[in-house]
Amino acid sequence: MSEKRKERRVREQALFTITLISKDTAGTHPKIIHHKTEDISLTGAKIHTNSFLPVGSFLKIDLSLTEPPRMISAYAKIRWVKSIYADELFELGIEFVDTSINIIQALKEHFDKTSGKTLPNE
Repeated sequence: MSEKRKERRVREQALFTITLISKDTAGTHPKIIHHKTEDISLTGAKIHTNSFLPVGSFLKIDLSLTEPPRMISAYAKIRWVKSIYADELFELGIEFVDTSINIIQALKEHFDKTSGKTLPNE
């Protein structure tokens, strides 16, 4: 199987909140809180959540990075979903979209400080 990832990933169990974004009902969806990432790259993340969100959904994600401590906000699209526990816990692959240069720089700085956690490409 060929590698599809473009960027290195860092094992990161960062807390985040997400808001589902819809063109028809922007801002009316509740936040989904207190979930964690599994790994992060400059282009996306693998996250765990107890709420099913369909492939293709757009999200606003507020992510807490530890090194250096800071919050970042980015927009993302769900690329894949996997049920990992009886449809009560889900693993999602998200791709960051329309990412600002400031967010990319914050992620790069974070990766430099946590370089020992880099995962091999799969």
